[in-house]
Amino acid sequence: MSSQLRFDGKVAVVTGAGGGLGRAYALWFADRGAAVVINDLGGSASGEGSGRAADLVVNEIKDKGGKAVADYNSVEEGDKIVKTAIDNYGRIDILVNNAGILRDKSVANTSDNDWDLIHRVHLRGSFVTTRAAWPHFRKQNYGRIIMTSSVAGIYGNFGQSNYSAAKLGLLGLSNTLSIEGKKYNIHCNTIVPMAGSRLTKGILPPDMMEGMRPDLVAPVVLWLCHDSCSDTGSVIEAAAGWVGKYRWERTRGMTLRESTNDPILPEAVRDNWEQICDFNNSLHPKGNEASMLLGKVLQDLMEKDANRDAKLSPVEQALNWRPPPVKCQVTPREIILYALSVGASTGDKDGLRYLYEGDETFAPIPTFGVLLAQEALSQSNMITGGMPGFQVDLSKVLHGEQFIEIHKDIPTHGTLEASLNVVDILDKKSGAVIVTNVEVVDETGDKVISAQWSIFVVGAGGFGGKRNSDHIVPSVDAPKRKPDASLSYKTSIDQAALYRLTGDRNPLHIDASFAAMGGFDRPILHGLASYGISCRLVLQQYADNNPSLFKSMKSRFTSPVLPGQTLQVDMWREGNRIHLETKVAETGKTVLTGAYVDLKSVASAPAPVAPPAASTGLMSEAVFAEIKRRLDAKPEVGAKINAVYQWNILSNKKPAASWVVDLKAKPGDIYQGEPKGNKADCSLTLEDADMVALVTGKLNAQKAYMQGKLKIKGNIMLTQKLQGLLKENANL
Repeated sequence: MSSQLRFDGKVAVVTGAGGGLGRAYALWFADRGAAVVINDLGGSASGEGSGRAADLVVNEIKDKGGKAVADYNSVEEGDKIVKTAIDNYGRIDILVNNAGILRDKSVANTSDNDWDLIHRVHLRGSFVTTRAAWPHFRKQNYGRIIMTSSVAGIYGNFGQSNYSAAKLGLLGLSNTLSIEGKKYNIHCNTIVPMAGSRLTKGILPPDMMEGMRPDLVAPVVLWLCHDSCSDTGSVIEAAAGWVGKYRWERTRGMTLRESTNDPILPEAVRDNWEQICDFNNSLHPKGNEASMLLGKVLQDLMEKDANRDAKLSPVEQALNWRPPPVKCQVTPREIILYALSVGASTGDKDGLRYLYEGDETFAPIPTFGVLLAQEALSQSNMITGGMPGFQVDLSKVLHGEQFIEIHKDIPTHGTLEASLNVVDILDKKSGAVIVTNVEVVDETGDKVISAQWSIFVVGAGGFGGKRNSDHIVPSVDAPKRKPDASLSYKTSIDQAALYRLTGDRNPLHIDASFAAMGGFDRPILHGLASYGISCRLVLQQYADNNPSLFKSMKSRFTSPVLPGQTLQVDMWREGNRIHLETKVAETGKTVLTGAYVDLKSVASAPAPVAPPAASTGLMSEAVFAEIKRRLDAKPEVGAKINAVYQWNILSNKKPAASWVVDLKAKPGDIYQGEPKGNKADCSLTLEDADMVALVTGKLNAQKAYMQGKLKIKGNIMLTQKLQGLLKENANL
């Protein structure tokens, strides 16, 4: 045998060295000249209690003339263990992470504490102690570390889910430390021992306990910790005098797609499973070879794509492009910002529905969905160089047509996923039209939004392509008759600056010099801003501002709008389809044509107030009669409100009549005059005409209060509870 392996001048720390394998390691290191820190908490095999087992091993070493010191700290305080070495010997060269306990139970019976304790001792304890030693190893440019795994960690074992997970975790830790420590001459290896100890007592028969003595494993650990051993990142198994080494093996597998744009189907995995699992001519990857192999798979696919694309025309390359899906976040902030950018106001009837996340009917304006779908265009850089083959000059881009359909209510919080597909590129001679479909799904995979862009690129035509497409959702011209309704909205001079914050940062809408490059004398309003404003006004007129009635919207963009101009939206109703045409009121130029909004149903117009009864001559009398009818039909509504209201009705600023709505009475009662029993909790005073306007939605309560038309005394918050009686369709 060659010269003896010595450790003179070295300091070794062995955790869990009070018995079993740890004791054997410590005795061998001391016998070969090392000073040894004997760490052992002295607890039971299950990690309970404490003791002085370390003292016995220290005395044993000293009796033989060796150097040793005891340490009684838990491995969860690894810095204290390392400090013992530094305080007593001035250095640390070797760390053997050996401490361990067992809490064996089937997974169904494993408590959180059983799981956590095993991981704290085995995995976290090894990490904490190694981290404490690491700066010393780096400073001296030398260190040897042993992690202790187990066949249970590599192969699994019934009743040891906690132990197995921790032990395989140690292997991953060792692999990474071997990489990080290489340039500092710090080696880290993993031992997979099988030996008779207190942890295997009762598991191994007595004769096997003797035949698998710990001292038959210890020499392997000594070799791995010696200066002359170059191994790092190795996994060594040892038992009963036998020693072997593990390595990774992987089949060659197979690539289940021909292009980076192709999907993989579960049927393809099934049909090729035998080849995927064939270990003939297998591979044995080391270190980052595994990731390099996967990188080569992707590189090969990209080269195939490039070779194929080289044979395709620019248009064909664009049509074959499948960028990966993108994530889009939805929060109330984005919903409210969009609503403001398309003109929603707190002064509008139901304005808080779009602007206040605390409103019980809070929801986005449906065209907000265009912004979510637009994430697929912006994140894929489709019109800023990301689309292969067909390059686009951003200053020459005009929005031609837009379609959106809502399949499922857009959430007010959550993460959605948008996927893009260029379905056609048309040659219009003076330019090209890029037709793009986007689908947005939620976290369950349900389709939420379908959208389609038709983007006109000035000067990009003349390539000999087709002029028309079956993929485009058709626009529909408005009827040739006088509009059934018309609403207007005056845009702000800063409307485009505000709309930019929703995501479309094209400088065409803010930078005069950039706008000039596109042929405009000043920045223009986003076409999608006009689109959203028009949708909002249609919902106001025909859906009672209820976005859940919206189904889809299509529009063609024909002329630009300048911030500050007034948009006039003319509407024609044909069943559940609302045709619309939007124009600039100041110039008469049409900006949206061929447009329509499809509704799931059209909200009924507010019921007219009945003519006043002769008893008071006030229109409000019919209002209170209607409230009483509703209360009689649904007494539970009044019971939930549980308050008394006194309405003081004026005529030409003079008191004309009073009504009491007593919802504390059982059942609720409504009558003319002063309160009979319960005192009024809230008194409301307003003109007769304003009362009628208030309940029919023509007068906003907040505006009326701020303008002094509505005066309130008592508990003002109780007025919010009246919505259930004043609005037929209120969400109680």
